[in-house]
Amino acid sequence: RARQSAMGISRDSVHKRRLTGGKQKKWHKKRKYDLGRVSVHCKLSSNKTVRQIRVRGGNYKLRALRLDSGVFSWASEHCTKKVRVLDVMYNASNNELVRTKTLVKNCIVSVDAAPFKAFYQQHYGLELGQKGVSVDTLTPSDEGSNHHKRVIAARNKDRKLDAALEEQFTTGRLLACVSSRPGQSGRCDGYILEGKELEFYKRA
Repeated sequence: RARQSAMGISRDSVHKRRLTGGKQKKWHKKRKYDLGRVSVHCKLSSNKTVRQIRVRGGNYKLRALRLDSGVFSWASEHCTKKVRVLDVMYNASNNELVRTKTLVKNCIVSVDAAPFKAFYQQHYGLELGQKGVSVDTLTPSDEGSNHHKRVIAARNKDRKLDAALEEQFTTGRLLACVSSRPGQSGRCDGYILEGKELEFYKRA
């Protein structure tokens, strides 16, 4: 029986033609630094799976195969929370990655709004996400000591909230962008969309 050769994935340019189109001789065999690995697309799943891969220099990469949560930051409020990723909404590179719920860097996902809603209530004394009620018409809750009331009142002086973002809190889901590389770091972290970026992706 013929022996099957296990062909490796190579990222070299030794086998390619010159820029001018001429053929060139192979001047060296395959090298370790030319190697490539099979791309493993990280899927959205509650069965979290992360693999460790030994790479050059004795270092390790973390290859996430399945994830369902990550650390997302709300930049304008300087607030970062671990939240559940609920769905993949948009991917500029390929719609197939949306259909298969693949998590890659810069994909747009919807995340659970509850941790950010709880932060807002604790920080400003205002409850977000009430249907038909604008947060600007609400008065901060007057529980706690006089000092605490003064702190809440001072925070509310400079408070600003994007109308489009406030609207999302009623649905319980926020649009966010993944800024980490799940296939390299084993994590799905990112930031909540705001302002012009949120406007753009709401249209998309």
